[in-house]
Amino acid sequence: MLDRADMVDKADKAGKLDILDMVIRNGQVYDGTGNPWTKLDIGISGGRIVRMGNLSEEQAKVEIDAEGLAVAPGFIDTHVHSDLLCTRPEIHHVKVLQGVTTELLGQDGISVAPVSEQTKPLWQQQLKGLNGDIGDWPWNTVEEYLSFLEQSRLAGNVMYLVPHGAVRSLVMGFANRKASSEEMRQMRELVEIGMQQGAAGVSSGLVYPPNVFSDTAEIIEICKGAAKYDGCFVVHVRNESSHFLEAVEEVIDAARQSGVRLHISHFKAIGQKNRQKFASALTLMDKAREEGIEVTFDQYPYTAGSTVLHVVLPPWMHDAGTETCIKRLADPQIRKRIEYDLEHNDDYENWVKSCGWEHIVISSVASEQNRGLEGKSVAEIARIKGKKPTDTAFDLLMEENGSVAMIVHWGQEEDVMQAMAHPLQIVGSDSIFGGKPHPRLYGTYPRILGRYVREKQVLTLSQAIRQISGAPAQLLRLKERGLLREGFWADVVVFDPATVADRSTYEDPLLEPVGIEYVIVNGQMAVERGSYMGITAGRVIRGD
Repeated sequence: MLDRADMVDKADKAGKLDILDMVIRNGQVYDGTGNPWTKLDIGISGGRIVRMGNLSEEQAKVEIDAEGLAVAPGFIDTHVHSDLLCTRPEIHHVKVLQGVTTELLGQDGISVAPVSEQTKPLWQQQLKGLNGDIGDWPWNTVEEYLSFLEQSRLAGNVMYLVPHGAVRSLVMGFANRKASSEEMRQMRELVEIGMQQGAAGVSSGLVYPPNVFSDTAEIIEICKGAAKYDGCFVVHVRNESSHFLEAVEEVIDAARQSGVRLHISHFKAIGQKNRQKFASALTLMDKAREEGIEVTFDQYPYTAGSTVLHVVLPPWMHDAGTETCIKRLADPQIRKRIEYDLEHNDDYENWVKSCGWEHIVISSVASEQNRGLEGKSVAEIARIKGKKPTDTAFDLLMEENGSVAMIVHWGQEEDVMQAMAHPLQIVGSDSIFGGKPHPRLYGTYPRILGRYVREKQVLTLSQAIRQISGAPAQLLRLKERGLLREGFWADVVVFDPATVADRSTYEDPLLEPVGIEYVIVNGQMAVERGSYMGITAGRVIRGD
């Protein structure tokens, strides 16, 4: 790479007046459409791609020689939990290190706006184990939250979804009941306001309180609020195990009746006995497409998931918010009722019944006293403490006031690859910060390009790049991003197809990837030769 001052001096001597800010030469350019690579140079100025072609005669302040490297659009992560920590680049930069230049916040119907002074403390408590803690939230509305992000230092670009749970709690708290027609109307209007203020769609997580208490009619109504503004519906379906197919059918029907674009989050079938449902669920989505319903799904390239530990508790435990839920765990009679449900009830998403305590691993806690438990399964901790696994989990939730995250090992790699090869697949990391996190936080995108393109050959490189750039851009109706085109914003990744790989593991999840050489965000060099440069050129991308 040539020194900036040397290049400016060279250009001045040549009498050039239109010196480019940056040029990427000699690379194999994958434009994000799925087309084969093309030998092109890329010229960048003013944050945008201004020229593509043979630029051998052009001068630039910064030059990247990409000989032998792949040049791709910046990767777009359609499922993250960076809603708060995206404002802390010293923590959040691990995403740009793996090529992610845009993230979609507001996932699973449980996020940080809109809130009121009454609901804000409830959400701060419930989300601490998922989104982290940055102190006070100086916002209530979606507009105020996005404005806060615009005033923050962002390593990458961000977009936002209106969370179903947030609007439900504004209308009816955490009540365990169906919404009335008037309450559904109020929720739809709150979604519409969020869309007007810049959201890209609406999200729900139908296993999380208070979303879990909703029925299909309510889902249809909130989807109408997003569809009115051509937004998408991004959803963690109601069940990914025993009732997976019914859950997929429910959200397809919601899309059918509302007209919204449907995107299913972290597609999977939980538990050995449910493996055959992978193919059936893919068929359901194909048939919906044939019917004219725009449906896609995202998937992380691992056989384990990660979320907050209190989600293992049955829905009836959550009808007054997390704080009350945790206090209830002190009651021995309530514990007995929960234990019965965990052993026998599959009417809800029962992680314990589907996977077992030995496959539920504690990934982060809030206190130092329990830090040594991170990375151990609940079953292992129970043996150490001489307790039943149920009491071990309940006691830990009480000690940490609910701020506990877990990793759950749910499936087989063959099933992951089956879904990955499907044309409707989009890559999403579902990454969560803190403690001893899931390795997907550091490794998702290099893992796709290394293990599943180069080693397993599940995808061609062109296909994989489409599924991490062009396809998510289409889902989000992004303008001037997601593809390498003249006039588009210069979000660009340069990587080595021969060496790119994830290094993070469940045992050692904080290892940075290799092979991601350069990452450019809005025309600025965020990663150079694999190292983060401290650049915070990210922007808030608002929906039209």
